[in-house]
Amino acid sequence: MTQPAAQMSPSAQEAIVEALTQGLSETAVTTMLAQNFHWNVTGMAFGPLHALFQEIYEDHFVAQDDLAERIKALDGHALGQLSAMLNRSKVDEHDGHADAATMVSALQKAQETLAATLAEAGALAAEHGDTLTEDLCISRGQAHEKFAWILRAHLR
Repeated sequence: MTQPAAQMSPSAQEAIVEALTQGLSETAVTTMLAQNFHWNVTGMAFGPLHALFQEIYEDHFVAQDDLAERIKALDGHALGQLSAMLNRSKVDEHDGHADAATMVSALQKAQETLAATLAEAGALAAEHGDTLTEDLCISRGQAHEKFAWILRAHLR
């Protein structure tokens, strides 16, 4: 049965908020990863990678807001401390000292991690009848899988 956020049990809200917070944390770290690589990429593929990395971090910046707002709709607290996000994230930050292929590979792995995290969050939301969160997670997961595919294509 589909339930609006305000009608879900507190335990359901809490579980979904926890899953979304994981996604928010990884999205924030991946946003900075893409921006860092955007600033520091060099080499023959500079132009297309510079543009792709910008497309990714701009997409992810908007996604952070969407995830945080859904957390608030579920009566949760939207995590806003970068240190806490880094501690939670399965995506590692990078110092930006790398060749283009290493950057692409790191960002591809981050996209795959995000897609998996959001798939899990979507499945949890579905278990609790939260179709709105499930839809958000599906949409974001699809975006991350698309970015992962585009990045993989650069490495072939």
